[in-house]
Amino acid sequence: MLRCAALTSTCGLLNGAAPVIAPGPAEQAVMDALARDFMQRNQIPGFSVAFAHQGQLACQAAYGYADMSQKERVTSNHLFRIASVSKPITSVAIYTLVENGKLSLDDRVFGPQGALARFDLPKNGSEWLAEIQVRHLLTHTCGGWQNDERDPMFHWPELTRDELIAKTLLTQKLIYPPGTHFAYSNFGYCVLGRVIEAKSGAAYEQYVREHLLQPCGIRAMRVGQKSSNPAVQEVHYYGPGDPYNLDPQRMDSHGGWIASPADLVTFALHVDAFPFPPDILRPATEKDMVTATTANPQYAKGWAVNRFGNWWHTGGMSGTSSILVRTASGMCWAATANSHTRGDIDGLMWNMARCVREWHA
Repeated sequence: MLRCAALTSTCGLLNGAAPVIAPGPAEQAVMDALARDFMQRNQIPGFSVAFAHQGQLACQAAYGYADMSQKERVTSNHLFRIASVSKPITSVAIYTLVENGKLSLDDRVFGPQGALARFDLPKNGSEWLAEIQVRHLLTHTCGGWQNDERDPMFHWPELTRDELIAKTLLTQKLIYPPGTHFAYSNFGYCVLGRVIEAKSGAAYEQYVREHLLQPCGIRAMRVGQKSSNPAVQEVHYYGPGDPYNLDPQRMDSHGGWIASPADLVTFALHVDAFPFPPDILRPATEKDMVTATTANPQYAKGWAVNRFGNWWHTGGMSGTSSILVRTASGMCWAATANSHTRGDIDGLMWNMARCVREWHA
């Protein structure tokens, strides 16, 4: 790795189809200034970014503190909670099962023929529940369980995931017929994690690490715990709110992963529909994954999309803000923060990428 700037920034030239274009010193200085200004305006203790160009990691930078009380600086190796950026990971895991013939997006989830037939359905008002297909969960069109004040994932913390699913099925009726209405659902992606377990025979985290992350060369990513884990270089989290009231283990498939930005970028490079590096999904599969629904033309299956050909996902909860982007121009980038902010991380990252003229972001 070549040293390219102050702080903890590094840029690299890797073996591949084309040389990596890294920021020059002046470009990196502007990028650093943008990041520091954003942190100051939004009271972010620690921030980390990574950019890939030409299918290879081009630049990483880390700013501020992983742990303010210990005066521990953030490095590019630190892991952060990524919240809902976990959803593209779960989507790709579902598609690996589809490609292996173990699952279809048209498969029912509940009911006697469902992937999760073990869950009882209420005797009254269950007809829509039995119609939910895997694709409805992927596209947030299952008909209910929206991430509002009634979001099941943030109620009944004493319940296990299976207990939570059973209770939700019996107590929260669907509002719309499946497939007709978009309502962003953390609970729906929790259910998808259980579908992955039922169809693969492995625990969700184990399956993802073995079948997605290891083929991409990613070793450090994992589902987090209620407490930060210094052994894996995880940052400390800061409010507003109490980040340590959240249980990433229960949130695994909708918001539980911890990762570095470089991990996220590496993952995106292997599902980005560009020739280098080789992807872990087939082109037709990736095309389906990022095809939006009529219910929401700006969301596909685990990815937000737009008419310009960009794919992305954001994440946010107490202690965490994150983003992962794949651009139509062939770039991928990611950012993580150890506090929740309403600041425009998406706009910041586009502005940082545009500092390097050769990236054509």
